[in-house]
Amino acid sequence: MTSAPGPVDQPQPAPGAAHPAALADAAPGGFGADGAGSGGPVAQGWPTTSPGGYPAPEPDRLTRFVLKVYERSPRWAVPLAALGCVALGMAYALVSNPTHADPDAAPSCLLKLTTGLDCPGCGGTRALWYVLHGDLPAAARHHFLFVFALPFLAYLFVAWAGNQAFGWRLPELRLSSKVIGGFLGAWLAFSVLRNLPWAPFTSLYV
Repeated sequence: MTSAPGPVDQPQPAPGAAHPAALADAAPGGFGADGAGSGGPVAQGWPTTSPGGYPAPEPDRLTRFVLKVYERSPRWAVPLAALGCVALGMAYALVSNPTHADPDAAPSCLLKLTTGLDCPGCGGTRALWYVLHGDLPAAARHHFLFVFALPFLAYLFVAWAGNQAFGWRLPELRLSSKVIGGFLGAWLAFSVLRNLPWAPFTSLYV
């Protein structure tokens, strides 16, 4: 009849090897065997690891402030702020009247000022000015792709803002990656063609 092994009979670590409990206490963040530690993420309520298995970074003060403001803001605050930005852009186009501004008037396109070439966005402000005045042919003359994309952008904004502020469920405008890639390709081609010095491409230069 044998008795149960006592503490003396338990297997001991090899000479020079650290005890498992000591290894647990020395884990990153100061965690012990029970997962608790002094000053580590668990003690502060933050997750210990990210999905990739690495230690999760703690949010900084600015991030915590932004998240707190977002959580306490009414649901219509973000759409209203976005609408204010759009309104400021329209107001700038109306007040500055870019159709009568000098080519080097501030703010000016740096690419066109230094090289004389139209950048991908050149003519967009003038096109917006003509759209706000109801002159779509002149707007398309200055930036055709901007006028083409404007109805889609307006619908996307209205659908998003209505859902955020009032819970509207407007039909979704699904744009596949192929459609987006095709539009970007057309924009790139338009940006190149409008700078070619031969007719009829010279009519696209603004």
